[in-house]
Amino acid sequence: MIRDIEYKYIDREKSWLAFNARVLQEAADENVPLLDRLRFLGIFSNNLDEFFRVRYAAIRRLSLSGVSGEKVLGGISAHQLVKDITEIVIQQQSESLRILNIIERKLQKENIFIINENQISSEQENFIKDFFIQKVSPALVTIILNDLAEFPILKDTLGYLAVKLVMKPEPESKILGFVKQKSEVRYAVIEIPKSINRFVVLPSIDEKQYVILLDDVIRHNLSSLFNIFDYKSVSAHMIKITRDAQLDIDSDMSKSMLEKIATSVKDRRIGEPVRFIYDQSIGKDTLKFFLTNMGIDSSDSVIPGGRYHNRRDYMDFPNLGRFDLLYAPKVPLPVDGLSLDGSILNKIAKKDYLVNAPYQSFSYIIKFLREAALDPNVTAIKITLYRLARNSQVISSLINAAKNGKKVTVQIELQARFDEASNIFYAEQMQTEGIELIFGIKGLKVHSKICLVERIENGKLVRYGIISTGNFNESTAKVYTDVTLFTSHQQILKDVSKIFDFFDVNYRVHRYKHLIVSPHYMRSKFNKLIDREITNAEEGKVAFMKLKLNSLTDIQLIDKLYDASNAGVKIQLQIRGICSLIPGVKGMSANIEAISIVDNYLEHSRVYIFGNENDPEVYISSADFMTRNIDGRVEVTCPIYDERIKNELIDIFNIGWKGNVKARLHSDKLDNKYRVRGSNAVFRAQQETYNYYLNRLEVISESL
Repeated sequence: MIRDIEYKYIDREKSWLAFNARVLQEAADENVPLLDRLRFLGIFSNNLDEFFRVRYAAIRRLSLSGVSGEKVLGGISAHQLVKDITEIVIQQQSESLRILNIIERKLQKENIFIINENQISSEQENFIKDFFIQKVSPALVTIILNDLAEFPILKDTLGYLAVKLVMKPEPESKILGFVKQKSEVRYAVIEIPKSINRFVVLPSIDEKQYVILLDDVIRHNLSSLFNIFDYKSVSAHMIKITRDAQLDIDSDMSKSMLEKIATSVKDRRIGEPVRFIYDQSIGKDTLKFFLTNMGIDSSDSVIPGGRYHNRRDYMDFPNLGRFDLLYAPKVPLPVDGLSLDGSILNKIAKKDYLVNAPYQSFSYIIKFLREAALDPNVTAIKITLYRLARNSQVISSLINAAKNGKKVTVQIELQARFDEASNIFYAEQMQTEGIELIFGIKGLKVHSKICLVERIENGKLVRYGIISTGNFNESTAKVYTDVTLFTSHQQILKDVSKIFDFFDVNYRVHRYKHLIVSPHYMRSKFNKLIDREITNAEEGKVAFMKLKLNSLTDIQLIDKLYDASNAGVKIQLQIRGICSLIPGVKGMSANIEAISIVDNYLEHSRVYIFGNENDPEVYISSADFMTRNIDGRVEVTCPIYDERIKNELIDIFNIGWKGNVKARLHSDKLDNKYRVRGSNAVFRAQQETYNYYLNRLEVISESL
């Protein structure tokens, strides 16, 4: 039994904020190339936007409902957590601004200058004026606010300039020879257009490169914008609002799921405000005007910031041709034995293959789908889709298959958060092409990443399939680490076929012989796997677990891991994001170590390794150890039977575990301390993973 201690879990929201602080550490790291440091600042800001739209919004709802939430939130009330989050975020925002100032100074040493409207030279004046007239002015939405019957709805997470116009006074009356004057104040708001790149590259001068933010181009041209007003002063300060992004789905049975989600996404724009960020140099009267008219009160997170918000745009900061200030790109490697030229189905028929993107090429997945679309013997393709690339090659391959007479069935998750509109667009496109769509199961998101191809060979049905830890998305595959199994294992693929049957007929729960599928069996199966390690430890046998996850928050599974630790099971956890488990506590988790790797790629794959008396069982999964994954989604965990692939996944985990450059330690202090390197050689896990695959290719090449 676990001894009584003051607390056993880390609050998930604070743990997430600690993860985002690790992203901020990358922006602060002087060993990271300068332009990539700006990119990490953008990722930090983008992450924070999504956090407020979803997690903070949920806590705020709970706080306003009057429910204490102490059990749900691990010993802290929702009201107090709202306050704590705001305090942490204010500190992080301040730190991010400090880091940005340092980066800008270092860029100046590289002859790159980010200037504002007060630093424009006479040489740049004409360019900026012309750019404003030709590109910016036609795209601007400018609203005069004073005389409106209703205050306009400011869009979620967009940037706005809050404008104050002090009009020239008009004489009102004469008393004893003095003129009593009254200055009228007008307020306006300018929406910073998303259709124009936030960073405007100016012509170079004497080998110096200049960039000005779109905000400052607008500020510089305020006189042109408001020239119909007789004002004596004009000022503009940036503001941003974040709204509750929770979808409220209409229960009207007469509407299709497509209609319901589409309506709910449109309604999201008027969601309750949960965060208001403002330039702290804004006048008190202007700030009060906007807060009052927008209904922002003390229950919302009001955060003072710098001159610029929406620093997520730094993810797309122009490279200016300075590739020396970026990480050198790594070319995705081929998979030994798997060619993009010949038939991929013929190769898979003989043995399983694993693709580890972005170290290896995502193109194998597209090749698999395109070959299936053209193969005369293929009769059907079935696939689950969660998040898709903007111009998805996956979708085009599926449409190609449908045009070739294949029966194509797509389970598309319309409630993939912030991808709803994109998925609706693709769903309508596929419907037009005759693809059969399944829109999910009531109360369950479909988060599994599976694809099944059915082929007739010698008069018999033969199945081929892919099971992945990541989305079938060629864009994110360039930066998300995910593993994908290509297999013709007929028993595994029979289970995959049963999952698609379940999508079609929800009330029938299937038995799976190989796959571990949530929400029906995953929790009980994981409990059994952990219990086996506990039994082995108690019997003096070798017992260990190596788990690679994005998040660990499920209380029951955490308690199970604590039990395993107390039984003597050695547990290594690689958890990129949220970790509610507290490692290394005597009497509770002394045998558990937990690290997080944050580097150039986003660690996204889920790999589970159970010792099994030194005959490890290895699984890949779409599921994290989160209650929503285990109990509220359709997830798939797949066993790896091929010994070569099994050893590869163990090798990759161990490489990650040896990392001592980008690895931080999880702890209850949430201080993101780097793993102590000591006398050990520098070992950067992601670089060494790439080297691992490169060396394997070289060994194979030498043996030929």
